[in-house]
Amino acid sequence: MKDEQTMTLLPARREMLNAFAKKRGDYDGVFFVAVKTTGIFCRPSCPAKPNPENVEFFGSIKECLFAGYRPCKRCHPLETNGAPPEWAAKLMARVESAPDTRLRADDLRALGVTPERARRWFQQHYGMSFAAWCRGHRLAGAFTRIRNGAKLDDAVFDSGFESHSGFRDAFNRTFGNAPGRARRDGARIVCAMIESPLGPLLAGASDAGISLLEYTDRRMLEKNLATMQKRFACAVVPGEHKLLTQLRRELAEYFAGGRDEFTVPLSPRDTPFQEKVWRELRNIPHGKTISYDELARRIAQPTAQRAVARANGMNRICILIPCHRVIGKDGSLTGYGGGLWRKRLLLELERCKRSAPVPGAASWAGQAR
Repeated sequence: MKDEQTMTLLPARREMLNAFAKKRGDYDGVFFVAVKTTGIFCRPSCPAKPNPENVEFFGSIKECLFAGYRPCKRCHPLETNGAPPEWAAKLMARVESAPDTRLRADDLRALGVTPERARRWFQQHYGMSFAAWCRGHRLAGAFTRIRNGAKLDDAVFDSGFESHSGFRDAFNRTFGNAPGRARRDGARIVCAMIESPLGPLLAGASDAGISLLEYTDRRMLEKNLATMQKRFACAVVPGEHKLLTQLRRELAEYFAGGRDEFTVPLSPRDTPFQEKVWRELRNIPHGKTISYDELARRIAQPTAQRAVARANGMNRICILIPCHRVIGKDGSLTGYGGGLWRKRLLLELERCKRSAPVPGAASWAGQAR
């Protein structure tokens, strides 16, 4: 059963029933409709017409999946949720075009967006509230300008801060460093959402490489973000990075069946044992699988199958570090953080080489180029 906090963030049931009945696409991403009789969940604009008494509502893909529902094959809620809905795209465009302008609760309402709706969507997809996303966006820009030699006064003014002290406090909280030192040794991980045929992915990159690639509905996403921030000892902020651009291109080629290996640099960081396991995972050829026992033998620790399985499950860079290629000794798929249905489709894609059995892969790849 959903907790009270989640329930209060959803629109009223009457409003959701009305939106679903009218197939309102502007509610896509705000809530999801789960059909008890079929065991599937849909977006509000889905053409399906179940009886109202047979539906329940959830605020996130994560809740739907952990309640035992699978995604609808007609409306593809995972794919739809990967692209920001029109209202969210407009908010992000406004912040990007005028980073020195703050959007407060009244401003959001004037744009037809409730603060709760904005907070919920950004929390669900970026792991932070809309206000935090805006602050991170402003500070990320300030970070870049300072490192490129801009004067502190210019960075303060361009970032929309009214005083040096307010800017310094916010900068230090976000980046863990004083603005002046950021020119020399500052660091941050830039995160952005990437669409995929298997649902939206949250990716993170630093100048050293990709450090995060996770399905946004994964149960451990929030924990992995916190662990990554601690391990790298730097801030995690929204934005764009040249390695994220490269990652998008290579993922598009992979899902289209035209890429067997990724060349984008990786920067995983954890315990020496976990990193050893992750390095060995990258040695499993495209289209092949091995067992946990075999993986333990390959790292010269044949009795450490359980520890190997845990390290496999703690992988924070899915697909690129192919933990999906490890299966049970009896050939069963066993566990996968992104869900066994994703694991099965990834393995099918790799076995088929040049074809794309993943629903929507070919069209998505064309849009990503």
